[in-house]
Amino acid sequence: MHTSLFDLFKIGIGPSSSHTVGPMRAAYRFAEKLSDRQLLENVASVRVELFGSLALTGVGHGTDRGILLGLAGKQPDGIDPCEIPALLAGIQKFGLPLFGRHTIPFAPEDLVFIKDMLLPGHSNGMRFTAFAGDGQTLDERVFYSVGGGFITEEGDAPAERTERAILYPFRSAGELLRIGEDHSLPIHLIMLTNERAWRPLEKIREGILKIWKAMQECTSRGLETCGELPGGLALQRRAADLARNLRKARGSDPLTGMDWLNVWAIAVNEENAAGGRVVTAPTNGAAGIIPSVAHYYLRFLSGNDEGILRYFLSAAAIGVLYKENASISGAEVGCQGEVGVACSMAAAGLVSALDGTNEQIEHAAEIAMEHNLGMTCDPVGGLVQIPCIERNAFGAVKAVNAARMAMAETTGHKVSLDQVIRTMYQTGLDMQTRYKETALGGLALNVIEC
Repeated sequence: MHTSLFDLFKIGIGPSSSHTVGPMRAAYRFAEKLSDRQLLENVASVRVELFGSLALTGVGHGTDRGILLGLAGKQPDGIDPCEIPALLAGIQKFGLPLFGRHTIPFAPEDLVFIKDMLLPGHSNGMRFTAFAGDGQTLDERVFYSVGGGFITEEGDAPAERTERAILYPFRSAGELLRIGEDHSLPIHLIMLTNERAWRPLEKIREGILKIWKAMQECTSRGLETCGELPGGLALQRRAADLARNLRKARGSDPLTGMDWLNVWAIAVNEENAAGGRVVTAPTNGAAGIIPSVAHYYLRFLSGNDEGILRYFLSAAAIGVLYKENASISGAEVGCQGEVGVACSMAAAGLVSALDGTNEQIEHAAEIAMEHNLGMTCDPVGGLVQIPCIERNAFGAVKAVNAARMAMAETTGHKVSLDQVIRTMYQTGLDMQTRYKETALGGLALNVIEC
């Protein structure tokens, strides 16, 4: 186990963790390494090449913006989205302030979208090259954005985080259940104990509540903001109107909770589509599901802060299994790796928040993913809007349904979470490339952009 809860849940900006946040982090790291090697002042120009899915849907996903902001020394969790337009306008007018210190010219042709070629490590590949004034290459690095804002550099060794410091390492859901049985521990306490190898207890609690606060703020902004989403599809934001109508509704509709699940998820993903501040959960494209289900738990199930802590810890334990045994990248395995994983995490987290058993948590996670298997990633216009926004609403509803089914079950279940995770990954590998965040198939091909 190498993945922390705070790796899966990261505060950043929209619209995409793999196409905006990951490239921004890679660009920042490239500029940082130039600075560390004392090469920054010698750089006369930088060339960035984007490959595969990053090239095919990069403009709609804000990859170009993320690259420029990262090279300028900005990081996803530190930048105010309101600052971005002025920063980009300044780069266009005055040049690129490399790592915030050394200004160089940067023209559109310095960012190259290579749509017919993949780098060997992943479908989201980037090559950064820095040149001196005489054309000599000062540095060249290849990075991959592997989903959820995670990046790797070609040639890097695996993560340094070791399992020796972790009391209860697990590599499968089966191992997780055995640890719980052997030590009489619920899954959230297993995850909490492991997190304590990396940070003290008070910092874990503080960090989770900070993540939840950022999700709440994102939801609130989404519920208050109207207007057209950027990108050219002329898609109108709906969450504010939907919420207003729900508040006005009279009577005792038994499906009001489902309506709110839809609205909360849509609110978050409209904020994401607009480039606002969101939390990867575990990706931006699926950012609405986990907060929506958390809101549902608090509002309709008499939840509390301790339940919220259990929710995030258990959801993260399930997220670790997907991250380390399969993928959370839509460009690698389709949307089953984004919305499907988020749905599975939320279902497990809700059972934990409701004090369900470890077996019920595992079952809920399995049900949720089993019925997301094969989901493609086919964003219309290369934007994280259609079908992504509504897909989060359906993912939130599925998560609650999976939790309810698992907690009501009395006869056990045939399919294990580990089997479903393996199936999801193999399905993703078998899926044709055009259905994996390329905007070359599915709805992206059949819906006319207006």
